[in-house]
Amino acid sequence: MLDTHIVTLSRHIVEQERRFPEATGQFTNVLFDLALAAKVIGREVNKAGIVDVIGRTDQVNVHGETVQKLDEYADLVVLNAMDHTGNLCCMASEEHEDVIAIPERFPTGEYVLMYDPLDGSSNIDVNVSIGTIFSIHRKVSKGPRGALEDCLQVGRRQVAAGYVVYGSSTMLVYTSGAGVHGFTLDPSIGEFVLSHPDVTLPDPPNRVYSVNEAYAPRWGEGQRAFVAELKEEGYTQRYIGSLVSDFHRTLLRGGIFMYPPDLRQPQGKLRLLYEAAPLAFIAEQAGGRASTGEIDIMDVVPTELHQRTPLFMGSKGMVDRAEEFLARDRAIL
Repeated sequence: MLDTHIVTLSRHIVEQERRFPEATGQFTNVLFDLALAAKVIGREVNKAGIVDVIGRTDQVNVHGETVQKLDEYADLVVLNAMDHTGNLCCMASEEHEDVIAIPERFPTGEYVLMYDPLDGSSNIDVNVSIGTIFSIHRKVSKGPRGALEDCLQVGRRQVAAGYVVYGSSTMLVYTSGAGVHGFTLDPSIGEFVLSHPDVTLPDPPNRVYSVNEAYAPRWGEGQRAFVAELKEEGYTQRYIGSLVSDFHRTLLRGGIFMYPPDLRQPQGKLRLLYEAAPLAFIAEQAGGRASTGEIDIMDVVPTELHQRTPLFMGSKGMVDRAEEFLARDRAIL
C-alpha cells in the first residue's frame, strides 16, 4: 500500500513552531525562504554543464579564491531571497568581506543569517556533490538594524543551523536545537519531504576517517600518529574534498572528519562562522562533537567575520581521541 503520510519541510517547521506560543513567525519564515533558495540553487546545479553556469569568473573573493560562476549565482539567490522579507536584521556571507546590510527600503527583523552559498565550489566543473551551509542567530545589537556584533556570536548562541547537499538528490538537513532532521527534495511535487527523522550518529561508528592525507608532511606529530593508529586498527579513509559531502557521509555513517592545522595554515583553513560552527551545532545535536583539536567549536568566540579554524567533527569518541593525540604537539611546544 502506498504511504500517504507525507511530512513536508514546511509542515515540520510549523509543528516545531507550535512548541513556542510566543513565536512571531519570523524564524519560521527564515527557514521557508532558505528552502526556496535551496530549490532554486539545486535547479541550476542540476543543469551545470548544459547551460553557462560552470567555470570561473574574473572575480576573486575575500579569501583570495577565484569565484566560480555558480558560486556567484548561489550567493545572489540567497541574498535576494532573504533581504526584503523583514525577518533579518543583517546577513554575512563567505563571499562578502563585510556585513551585508538590509537595504533601507526594506523592513528588518530579529534574526541574523550567516551562510556559505556554495561550499565545495571548486568541484563544480567535475560534477562532485556540493552544498549550501547556513547559521541563524538572534539579534543582540541595540540599534534598529544589525551590526557586526550580531554576526560575531559564539556557536552556542545559534538558534538553528543546516546545510543543503546537491548530489544524486537534493537534501536539506537542519537543527533548531531539538534534534537533527533531513528532508529530500521530491521534484515531482517540488517539496522537501522528511526522509531522515531524528538523525543520530551511529554508535558504534563505522571505522572511517576523512582527511586530506596529501598534507601529511605538514602536520604535527600528534596528527600523524593519530592517523597512523587508525590505519593500524583497520580504519578506511574516505575523502571527497567537499565539506558538506564529507560531513553528510560522516553524519549518517559515523567516523570522523578532520581538517587539522599544519605548517602553512596553523590557524586552520575552514571558516568558523560559515562552515565550522553550523556543522558543529548539527554534530552535537546528533550526539557527536566538533572540536578545534583543543576546545569545542561551539565555544570558540569569534573576533572577525572570516576567522579560520582547524576542525575535527563526527562521532564523539573519535573526536575525543583526536584531541588526546593533538595534545602531544602542544606539550612539545
